[in-house]
Amino acid sequence: MSTAPNFQITPDDDALSSIPRDLKFHPAATSHPKALCSEQIECYNKDGYVRPIDVYSDSEITDIRRHFDKLLEDTIAAGGDSYSISTAHMKHGGVYDMLTNPKLVACVSDILGDDVVAWGSHFFCKMPGDGKEVAWHQDASYWPLSPSKAVTVWLAIDDADLENGCMKFIAGSQHSGHLTYRKSNPDEHSVLGQTVENPEQYGQIVVDDLKAGQASIHNDLLLHGSAANNSTRRRCGLTLRYAAASVRAEMGWNAKGVVVKGQDVAKHWGNPPRPTND
Repeated sequence: MSTAPNFQITPDDDALSSIPRDLKFHPAATSHPKALCSEQIECYNKDGYVRPIDVYSDSEITDIRRHFDKLLEDTIAAGGDSYSISTAHMKHGGVYDMLTNPKLVACVSDILGDDVVAWGSHFFCKMPGDGKEVAWHQDASYWPLSPSKAVTVWLAIDDADLENGCMKFIAGSQHSGHLTYRKSNPDEHSVLGQTVENPEQYGQIVVDDLKAGQASIHNDLLLHGSAANNSTRRRCGLTLRYAAASVRAEMGWNAKGVVVKGQDVAKHWGNPPRPTND
């Protein structure tokens, strides 16, 4: 089992504000995509997302779900909760394999270019009736990365729909740049610490409902969130984070980055090996 290097897991606002960051939308520049189609690239550049993408078969995602079930059981036994499993690719070979999945890497490369690093992996698992929502936010607000050439792949481990709290996007909101947010209040039962008010002013709400084994890709400036899971079904998704290799990561986050396509010319990213512990 690998030991993760020291890095700040959740930078606070003051620390992030001290880092010069280029937080503007960088559209996909490819004219000849290989994994995605031209219409999907156009949707990404216009609306900020691509969905749905078929990644794993029913049997494959069933095996992945069993793997996660055991991981969740061990995490809870150790005192964590269903949102605690972060940077999992540096601890678990099975998650590393999903992060480096050639099909996903090919799709992401069509958006980010020929040199790509995969740097993040975090399970967002809403247990039945857990009452926690994910407030409207932009991923880039939480990340010490610059420039803003990064995407999130949201892989459905369970079926995700409105009933059990699937993700929702504000189409085109990435064009508004980095938005003003406030800190979430404890009584809002939000998984994350930031909230962007009145999201509808930035675009139309799009429901990102996915079948288990499907994924969506969204830009790091796209406004998104999800309601609480008040159903009797679990809703687990694995977020996989990617960036162009030219992006710089502060606060030690470069230690997490795995070169999945092309080169890291600046030798900036840590490129950790696959963990032996599955």
